[in-house]
Amino acid sequence: MDLRLGARTFRPDEIALMAIINRTPDSFFDRGATYGEAEALDAVARAVEEGADIVDIGGVKAAPGVDVDTAEELRRVASFVGAVRSRHPGLVISVDTYRAAVGRAVAAEGADLLNDAWGGTEPELAEVAGEHGLGLVCTHAGHLPPRTRPHRVGYDDVVADVVTTTVGLAERAVAAGVRRDGILIDPGHDFGKNTRHSLEVTRRLAEMTATGWPVLVAMSNKDFLGEALDLELGDRLEATLAVTTIAAWLGARVVRTHAVRPARRVLDTVRAVRGDVEPRISRRGLA
Repeated sequence: MDLRLGARTFRPDEIALMAIINRTPDSFFDRGATYGEAEALDAVARAVEEGADIVDIGGVKAAPGVDVDTAEELRRVASFVGAVRSRHPGLVISVDTYRAAVGRAVAAEGADLLNDAWGGTEPELAEVAGEHGLGLVCTHAGHLPPRTRPHRVGYDDVVADVVTTTVGLAERAVAAGVRRDGILIDPGHDFGKNTRHSLEVTRRLAEMTATGWPVLVAMSNKDFLGEALDLELGDRLEATLAVTTIAAWLGARVVRTHAVRPARRVLDTVRAVRGDVEPRISRRGLA
């Protein structure tokens, strides 16, 4: 089905690119490079120029760390969403939050999508999305509380658990009033999973896309890639692009990334190979 987010409609043969904008001083990848508002606005403009369809703004890092209460998260993201909306009227704006109060505030500022990376720990967030006509990402987080790491986690079948959980969250969102064409499911790489789990979810992603729900993948620079190849954080670009290609080929509809231009080229290449788009230039062997 078409995926409708804000002013954009993405057809089934399109792959939307989501750029990560961290309004945190302690994000795992950029270490606070876009914590300042001016720097974050520059990053949004650069992402749009490089081909991002969506920006995902987050005010709390996923990993354990300094407590960030609701008031502080609102200070970091709410007015910033309004600033991005005024500068980029047609851009799809997503907010990475698990809190209903934050969802309500950013809806008023012009957000289009709520990216709940913690698996519906506040069910009211879906109600906020439904009330304001926003999209919602339903993520498998291993049934853990927010900002906790997995410890000796095990599954009889990790992909079966991912599919059952995310589809259940999606149907719960529909019951809460969220539009079906605004819901995505996310396997939650690294969330509630060890490296072998995340690798298995990646190679079996077609089992998620077969559900009919649009699938979002957030794999950029994550630990499972570092452990798979014994790579430090700053050396995972090629691994990220490799799993981006695999996920796109297996039917992912949205890819979340730190590296917009390379990811855009990867996704456009996949679409060309699949025959979704014509080559931009076709001269070879014709003249």
